[in-house]
Amino acid sequence: MRQCVTAIILCTGLAGCFVAPSAPPPVPAPRVEVVPPPPTPRVVWQPGGWHWSGGSYAWVPGHYVQRLAAYHRWVPGHWTPAGVWVAGRWV
Repeated sequence: MRQCVTAIILCTGLAGCFVAPSAPPPVPAPRVEVVPPPPTPRVVWQPGGWHWSGGSYAWVPGHYVQRLAAYHRWVPGHWTPAGVWVAGRWV
């Protein structure tokens, strides 16, 4: 019973606390990747990049993505100046 009371007091005391989220550290420099030859002419290389996982950056290697149509253009994923990741996409 005593442990339950202590837990309730601790939880109640922390309920009003607010910790503002902190901005992630700067993005590390890109890694150098060796781009293999395309398996077919209908693919485009998407370079690898750092992705924030909530506690650290993790490197995601580059890979080929399927081309949608001849008139589409691939925009690689990139970080904005505000530190927001924009995923690669076709436009």
